[in-house]
Amino acid sequence: MNTATDDRLGQGAWGVGPAAVALKISGPWVFGGLINNVWSITEDSGRADVNQMLIQPFINYNFADKPGRYLTSAPIITANWKADNDKWLIPLGMGIGQVMKIGKQPVNIQASAYYNVERPDNAAKYQIRLQIQLMFPK
Repeated sequence: MNTATDDRLGQGAWGVGPAAVALKISGPWVFGGLINNVWSITEDSGRADVNQMLIQPFINYNFADKPGRYLTSAPIITANWKADNDKWLIPLGMGIGQVMKIGKQPVNIQASAYYNVERPDNAAKYQIRLQIQLMFPK
């Protein structure tokens, strides 16, 4: 099952690994994080072995006087354990979001900007993340 339409868009190998998530809500604050590590398990792919970690801490502050509006920081930190150097990508930044309805459909719209304080030589200095999420509450 090929999930990458171009070699540059995928690892070319099956991968497995552990993942964990934690979440705490305290008044208007939401704190948590996600962590995983993936190792390639197919050796005949003709591609480099994979050993990559992802850490995504997140913090949101929900405004009481503006329902649905929040400040957020959720940088996606990665480490490529197979790289000889420049293993880490560490962004710092934040953004703002709004949960609202478009017609009858609840959506979460968010814009964030991050500066990569640590990055591989071939990575961008900045990230801009624009997200639109359709929500399907029960």
